[in-house]
Amino acid sequence: MRALRLAVRVGRIVLVVAYGLVLAAAFIVGERLGLAGSMTRRQRWTRSFMGRLTRALPFTVRVHGVVPQQPMLWVSNHVSWTDIALLGQIAPLSFLSKAEVRHWPIAGWLAQHAGTLFIRRGANDSQRLRREMALRLEDGCPLMIFPEGTTTDGRQLRTFHGRLLACAADVGVAVQPVAIRYGRGTKLDPIAPFIGDDDLLSHLMRLLRADAGEVDIYLLEPIETRAVERAALAFKAQEAVRVALFGDSREEPRLATGPQEVRGPALLPQA
Repeated sequence: MRALRLAVRVGRIVLVVAYGLVLAAAFIVGERLGLAGSMTRRQRWTRSFMGRLTRALPFTVRVHGVVPQQPMLWVSNHVSWTDIALLGQIAPLSFLSKAEVRHWPIAGWLAQHAGTLFIRRGANDSQRLRREMALRLEDGCPLMIFPEGTTTDGRQLRTFHGRLLACAADVGVAVQPVAIRYGRGTKLDPIAPFIGDDDLLSHLMRLLRADAGEVDIYLLEPIETRAVERAALAFKAQEAVRVALFGDSREEPRLATGPQEVRGPALLPQA
């Protein structure tokens, strides 16, 4: 039965890859014909790919809170490459990613054409990125960043770096904190984290061989950025995520509220 389950899951991933190839080809042809389309349209296409990938992964996904209707700077803790698919299927987002992702097969193509901004480690290009991120937000395109700067095993939360959060204050948009938690039974998932010397294919196969895990995504109360220094803004976002992930006897996580685009908790079935 395990062999059959693995074969079915691999088949689903293959179908998603094929769909991604079709989208990548459409992007390329559209560019050559001058019909690439708006950023909003390309983000919708990429969101469609992320949704298919999420449904092919062995997770049951619950979304708590409400998707914001206005463009915001989304900030989240970072556990795995799967964070991108799981968050990208919720809303049409562009991401800030390490430069290496640009060269990933299929995913790199889609990321680039969906407006991903790539950061070169050690290149001291934070000011360039800050300007580009501000322009993107001004154009009404929401952005997602992982301000820890790296992935963790989900048992800790690293310091949120504030320099890139300043772009939200530059254009007067709110910060949308997001907490993502991977579970397996009553414990944190030891398989989902993508850390250390992991490579993408080996990690994917470990996920596909394992029993299905659970993912809870908390869309927390947005944070106003006007007249807030970037260090204070980063700390507020970090504290909101910390409370949602690890709890606090003094307060409960404050979820985003408002007109619902995705009802929370929304449930995506396991693969």
